[in-house]
Amino acid sequence: MVAGNWKMNTTPAEGAALAQAVIEHVGTPGTKVVFGVPAIQLTQIQALTSKAPGFYVAAQNMHQEDSGAYTGEISARMLAAAGVDYVILGHSERRDYFGEDDTLIHAKILKALAAGVQPIYCCGEKLNIRQAGNHEMVVGKQIEQALFTLEAEQMRQVVIAYEPVWAIGTGVTASPEQAQDMHAFIRRMIHNYFGQDVAESTTILYGGSVKPDNAEELFGMPDVDGGLVGGASLDAAGFAAIVKAL
Repeated sequence: MVAGNWKMNTTPAEGAALAQAVIEHVGTPGTKVVFGVPAIQLTQIQALTSKAPGFYVAAQNMHQEDSGAYTGEISARMLAAAGVDYVILGHSERRDYFGEDDTLIHAKILKALAAGVQPIYCCGEKLNIRQAGNHEMVVGKQIEQALFTLEAEQMRQVVIAYEPVWAIGTGVTASPEQAQDMHAFIRRMIHNYFGQDVAESTTILYGGSVKPDNAEELFGMPDVDGGLVGGASLDAAGFAAIVKAL
């Protein structure tokens, strides 16, 4: 899978043009291609992807309740009713700017799964944690808190995105070896808790400054199953090149 996280970018007209251009550049993809778009664009991008095999749409967030007095929020049931395929949960920007922790994210994951929307669960460490050598401990705790009460069949519906926070939007990328080491660690955790079949079938994406010039090397690592792409997903030709690298 290659998923593009547009974040708070593009107007509806710009988003429609961007998605259409990516679809035309890629043609029939050899992997799943996901557009993570602003909420105001979900239905229009869903309409485009529904006619383009291999392309899907993701929300960038959702609320943990089904309904209620939560002004400005969107529920998993609403996303499902709109035909949304995926939802990005636990992104580092949601954690940093909005104080989300894995207890809350876990509740969102359960609601998404119950509604039939597949979570793309983000985890990762900050630079000081990496420098202290505590990255496996921190990422392991995130995964344990967010995912380890799920049943095996629920876990099969979850995509994991490892995003070293120190490599998001900085232009710094984890080396292919660093990415592989963390992806292998995550897969071992899934194996130890859910078993080999679930671990082997779990898609684990790398999400830290993926670009056309480093995508092929990153995606060539045995436990890297694709990417969660930020800024580079806003350029149709560049994002298409990343897709084709997988």
